[in-house]
Amino acid sequence: MTEQPRFIPEEIIRRLRAAGVRFVVIGGLAAQAHGSPSLTGDLDIVPSWDRENLERVAAVLSDTAAIRHGVTRDAPPLPPLDARTLLAGAVFTLSTRFGRFDLLAAPDPGLNFDTLVANARVGEINGVRVEIASLDDLIAMKRAAGRPKDRVELEILGALREEIDRSSPARGRRGAPG
Repeated sequence: MTEQPRFIPEEIIRRLRAAGVRFVVIGGLAAQAHGSPSLTGDLDIVPSWDRENLERVAAVLSDTAAIRHGVTRDAPPLPPLDARTLLAGAVFTLSTRFGRFDLLAAPDPGLNFDTLVANARVGEINGVRVEIASLDDLIAMKRAAGRPKDRVELEILGALREEIDRSSPARGRRGAPG
């Protein structure tokens, strides 16, 4: 059994930021940034899915020794994780020397980088400033995914939304920072 690398998401985020990658953090780390107590073991992002940005993503993937998660050594060779390969796909689940890292072109329900960044807020993840998906977009993604773990997180995010709505009616409107 292979040992999983220690999860250090801020190292991946720092490299993305240093390379000039445009992206929004989604998933468990984004939920934590909004106040969720849930734990996560991976970094999920939606980068801008244009060739120039994906070339920068590919450079970071190389720098972090990214490989497709779950691929065994005896598997047939896969295309390199370059901009062309990224453009041809929509979801990449990767293992890096800093832990699990997922890239999504357009998470459900039809959200993409442009939509997410328009609603995002700037926050910090382990001391690194980053664009974080809005609470309402996270709720929509969890609702659409519908997996048991997403339904549990949906309850937590819904409670956070209710708390925000009670404490500041103007901030509780859909699309408002939250």
